[in-house]
Amino acid sequence: MDKVRIFALGGLDEDGKNMYVVEVNEAIFIIEAGLKYPDTDQLGVEFIIPDFTYLIENKDRIQGIFITHAHDDAVAALPYLLKQINIPVYTGPLTANIIHETLKKEGVKNAKIHRMKRASKQVIGGVKVRTFPMTHAFPDNFGLAIQTDQGYIVYTGEFIVDYDMLQEEFLCDLNELSDIGKKGVLCLLCESQYADKSGHTAPKHRVTSLIEPIFEESRGRILISSYSQSLFRIIEIIELAKKFNRKIFFHDKDMRDMLKILEEMKYYRVPKEMQVTEKNFDDEMEDIVILLTGSGKNLFRTMSNIANHEDKFVSFRTSDTIIVASPIVSGTENDANVMENEIYKEGGKIFTLDGKTVLSMHPSSEDLKMMLYLFRPKYYIPVKGEYRHLYVNANLATKMGYGPDKILILDNGQVAQFENKVLTSVGERLELEDTLIDGKENWDVTGVVLKDREVLSTDGVMVVGVGVSFKTKEVINGPDVQTRGLIYLKDAEYIIKEVGNIMERCIEAAVKEKRYDNLQVRAEARDKISKYLMKETGKRPMVLPVILEINI
Repeated sequence: MDKVRIFALGGLDEDGKNMYVVEVNEAIFIIEAGLKYPDTDQLGVEFIIPDFTYLIENKDRIQGIFITHAHDDAVAALPYLLKQINIPVYTGPLTANIIHETLKKEGVKNAKIHRMKRASKQVIGGVKVRTFPMTHAFPDNFGLAIQTDQGYIVYTGEFIVDYDMLQEEFLCDLNELSDIGKKGVLCLLCESQYADKSGHTAPKHRVTSLIEPIFEESRGRILISSYSQSLFRIIEIIELAKKFNRKIFFHDKDMRDMLKILEEMKYYRVPKEMQVTEKNFDDEMEDIVILLTGSGKNLFRTMSNIANHEDKFVSFRTSDTIIVASPIVSGTENDANVMENEIYKEGGKIFTLDGKTVLSMHPSSEDLKMMLYLFRPKYYIPVKGEYRHLYVNANLATKMGYGPDKILILDNGQVAQFENKVLTSVGERLELEDTLIDGKENWDVTGVVLKDREVLSTDGVMVVGVGVSFKTKEVINGPDVQTRGLIYLKDAEYIIKEVGNIMERCIEAAVKEKRYDNLQVRAEARDKISKYLMKETGKRPMVLPVILEINI
């Protein structure tokens, strides 16, 4: 029988950075290549991507990577992977177009992108692979079933069950799921983020009924925000603007480009007569909807700029109605609070949709139970979520009759191995390290760099400069002491003077004892100055001694 191994390079016990690997004998299949955004203590880090070491070492065995939809947590790390290994990409038509444009911007050439139907059957690397349509906030979303002689390995992707869904590009086909379940599923991988929410997510993912009364009452301009990747919600907002005969201005160029792609693919078209172009937009317009889109913190920062009259298009007016249609999510709370404060200071009114009332398009408990019912897997692996989410998802499976030996809560890098339709091992672990991206992918950030940034942000920095004779090592210039973020110089002249004295004494002592070495003296001075500053100020700033040897 086929030897099957399943593991994650990201996405377990964390929010984002999804990447899952299924091995069937020697063939490797990758699912998703996402990023996650950093914690507040990871200063200066833009985002985090998975560790690709295992994939690079085994690149000749990789048959392809499947991207189920174009959200950052599923696709944004793909350019960084393809720069290191050129492997085939399999995805839906809309996501393929977006990937193509992204790779072009990132300078990735010769990528092989295969456009797949949402419901398809094909053989890749000698293995039968089947896709099935799933409903999510992004069109063309699909799940994946990899066939082995032990049974299918099924990955649902991100989804909800919505019986009222009418748009073809968002539809889910439950018959496809049931058919796969009847043929036999060895293992099911299901996302966990909303596992603790009761009932079905639908219809709580829809916002029309909540914001329509606000549209009715508004007499002035409407500013409404939504995360750019929630295309289903953005279409809801456009349809409301259409219903109330309001023109609409798309603030973000990327959103305007996205809507062009949707129109080209005949998925959705915004009537041209209701669109206000960037060229024709006037901040004095009244009967208009301004749609603000972006990702995470950037969306709320854009709104803060508008409130502070620092945006190039829109300046806030007290007559504006502001609607936050995308609930505040983890990691954006501080920026959202700043935004609200700025608007209230300007005398504005703001309507924020509650995250408990409006849900993102992820499966709640009954959605997950339906997947277990339709696929009837022998083993269940909760994925995508923090540990508490994985745990709750696992508990749902126990309520559906699964024993603890049939449910696997894995860590990133932990390998589940199956032989003869039985789990044989979870003992193997791959050593993984997060890749922290700081502006450019070749500037990966280490723990030392992050620690330095933390010190700079809390205790500041002190630079102590001295010029000495190249020949005699006698101090001929300085010391000059500069600080940032540590003390107010006028109130601490005695500290500055003593720091300079410490520096001079370290140099003089080293010269007198005939042990002078520039690097060693600077290290000695750094240690003594740090201890002195700790005693006097209670802080541990970054101390940077500089000794310039001048040949005169």
